[in-house]
Amino acid sequence: MAGSTTRGSRVQYNCSFCGKNQDQVKRLIAGPGAVYICDECVELCQEIINEEAQSGGKAGAKPAGKTRLRTPQEIVAQLDEYIVGQDRTKRTLAVAVYNHFKRVDAPVQADLELDKSNILLIGSTGTGKTEFARSLARMLDVPFSIADAT
Repeated sequence: MAGSTTRGSRVQYNCSFCGKNQDQVKRLIAGPGAVYICDECVELCQEIINEEAQSGGKAGAKPAGKTRLRTPQEIVAQLDEYIVGQDRTKRTLAVAVYNHFKRVDAPVQADLELDKSNILLIGSTGTGKTEFARSLARMLDVPFSIADAT
């Protein structure tokens, strides 16, 4: 669908988004690599951006009734229902989750820079690393994915 094809002796370029070829559109703009976008797709994208700007929202914005931010103590209490022991890890993850959502919910200010913190869970097989992540995802109603890196 995207990129280019050869038709006779002429290379035929296609929009990477809608698949139309260069003869079906007014203009085809080349991006990095073999990526192209036609004037119609650019216009559609601009309409979407304008609609979001008029509604005061942004793509993926939370609905008006957003959930209350849980405190680290509340997060630890909920983790206690799923995980026995490992109190230090529970506290560390609870504070990290709290700070993450506080940062996400904070209004964007040009002169304010909030540091991002990442946590790397390392340990032997069966120590509960995946269960911590799965429990947090379930509790916070966020997606959960597992990937191995060896």
